[in-house]
Amino acid sequence: MNDYVVLYDSINVYIDKELIIERVNFSIKKGELVYLLGEVGSGKTTFFRSLYADANIEGNIAFVCGYDLLKIKKSQIPLLRRNIGIVFQDFQLLTDRNVYNNLKFVLKATNYPTDQIDARINEVLEKVGMLDKIKKFPSELSGGEQQRIVIARALLNKPMLIIADEPTGNLDPQSANNIMEILNDLAKQECAVIVATHNYNLVEKFPHRMFLFQNRKINEIL
Repeated sequence: MNDYVVLYDSINVYIDKELIIERVNFSIKKGELVYLLGEVGSGKTTFFRSLYADANIEGNIAFVCGYDLLKIKKSQIPLLRRNIGIVFQDFQLLTDRNVYNNLKFVLKATNYPTDQIDARINEVLEKVGMLDKIKKFPSELSGGEQQRIVIARALLNKPMLIIADEPTGNLDPQSANNIMEILNDLAKQECAVIVATHNYNLVEKFPHRMFLFQNRKINEIL
């Protein structure tokens, strides 16, 4: 179990008592990137919600970032979520503050040591090549630059897992390529990465394991 960042065995996932995905078998280890493929409404976002304990599940095994989701206590859920970085399609940056203060807001909310905040912000911005944009506001950044900041934000608490829900959906081809290069490098260097995408060009350019969502099932494409 210790090798896996996520390990699901025969897991059913529910939203408001409605069965959305059934008998899920899924695994990912540190150092891996995997793709989730499937039509809109096929269950990819619900699967993501299950990983951070925002959906009801039942089944045999459900370990995420060292937590047993079949037995997890409510008090443990915030700790689980600190181990998961989320990259949204629509960025969700705070428009009334600059890059530095967007990132500082997250660290203060998670009680990160005050004397280490500046160093951590600089570190994650350097990882995504955006240190020179630290004083810029979201409105002053391109879509690709905003998505780099979103990835930096996801890295702040040194997560074991990054989940990216259509991270390139609103980007031009070159920016999309840059974002996938960053996610690919992160998977190799420090964590596991799960990417939901409809961009098959990127899947072909950066080949990894793939899982198809269809008819309430998830099947690995071999």
